[in-house]
Amino acid sequence: MKILKENNYNSLKVFLERRMFKIFLLGCISGFPWVIIGSSLSLWLKEAGLSRSAVGWAGLIFAVYAINYLWAPLIDKLKIPYLSNKIGHRKSWIFLMQLLIGIALLIWSFLNPNENLFLIIFIGLLIAIFSSTQDITIDALRIEQIKIHEKNIMAAGASMAVIGWWTGFKLGGLLSLSISDFFDKQGYDNYWQITFFFLFFIINIFNYFLLTINERAFSNKTIELKFTSKKYVFLNNYYKIKKIFSWVYSTLVAPIYSFFKQNGLSISLGILSFIFLFKIGEAFLGRMSIIFYKEIGFSKADIGIFSKGLGWITTILFTFLGGVFTIKLGLFRAVLIAGLFMAVTNILFSILYWIGKNYFIFSIAVILDDIAAAFATVAFVAFISILVNRKYTATQYALLASIGTIGRTTLASSSGNIVDYLEGDWGVFFIITALMVIPSLLILIYLKNKVKIFS
Repeated sequence: MKILKENNYNSLKVFLERRMFKIFLLGCISGFPWVIIGSSLSLWLKEAGLSRSAVGWAGLIFAVYAINYLWAPLIDKLKIPYLSNKIGHRKSWIFLMQLLIGIALLIWSFLNPNENLFLIIFIGLLIAIFSSTQDITIDALRIEQIKIHEKNIMAAGASMAVIGWWTGFKLGGLLSLSISDFFDKQGYDNYWQITFFFLFFIINIFNYFLLTINERAFSNKTIELKFTSKKYVFLNNYYKIKKIFSWVYSTLVAPIYSFFKQNGLSISLGILSFIFLFKIGEAFLGRMSIIFYKEIGFSKADIGIFSKGLGWITTILFTFLGGVFTIKLGLFRAVLIAGLFMAVTNILFSILYWIGKNYFIFSIAVILDDIAAAFATVAFVAFISILVNRKYTATQYALLASIGTIGRTTLASSSGNIVDYLEGDWGVFFIITALMVIPSLLILIYLKNKVKIFS
């Protein structure tokens, strides 16, 4: 009993470390852009008269997050003139991307969807590019705060990162919906444009707090290809070509090769398949949820209070507990239980549809769904973080996270078409999303005794 109490104390004490608060802030910065190109853009387009299918396909801009690993090596290596030396390599990229997102918001504040739809979607794509680019550095900076042997602390760090992400997303969404609802009720036709102007100032506040984080000295960790074998002797007289070839190998080939070498081909493919499939059901639900709430009669203020405000409180609490949950149960059981819980809670939205507009059922569905999402995300982030080889932190994490993102973005973009095909039967739609998690859990069970991190 004494040992149990000591372990509980240690697992909780780690959350109070200063580096955890830094990780929390980085999570907030990462989550906030999803408010802009997720909830806000979707509702803006829906209220401008676009169909469910059109709103769903507009979500294809999130596919950028699935391919950001392609430029992750550049972000890991290239320094930004002046900024990198002034505030640090990692922070300079985050700072610059935040500035560009702010500029994009200012441009949005002058546009009308009925007149500039293509331009609005294009700017949304740019915001996604800027956001996914800063995520590369945010994830690398977060992982580098924790030492390689600190596996339990990695789960705590993942928990704090998720808490920060949900804080940026949920509270940002509450603020966005509340501002737009206020100006809508005041009779302003351009209430969304006014909202984007307010969100511009939030971006600047994030950048101010970013500067307060002390960044460790950046090290260009690369494995240079040695041309000592006869195979490459023909390059000895071509120094520049040799350097380019070495750079391509060390930044693009080596991180991928390292992952497959470490795990083996079949296990690597199993891991990638699990990552690809695990959160697809959640993504289908998330893409259409705000449209669903609106269609069954909830106002923007209702959505903001219940889905964002109430959802933030439960998400923060249970994301913290999710870190403890993952540490205590172990990674395998944590991911498996979280996946099952995530599937079950999706069905609550079917019940809400069958009953109709009901604040009590709405609140229960949102609370339990956010609890499931919190547990699943913490376990999932910890799973990916532990898999990463520290020689290629940014590139490998971006690659693994991108595999998960590509399923959630490209496939989930058809969510609106599915609801339309079902002729608006949201009950059946949410049951389908619940069943989507099953294939990933079967793969997880297959991997249990084959992946070292589960031991």
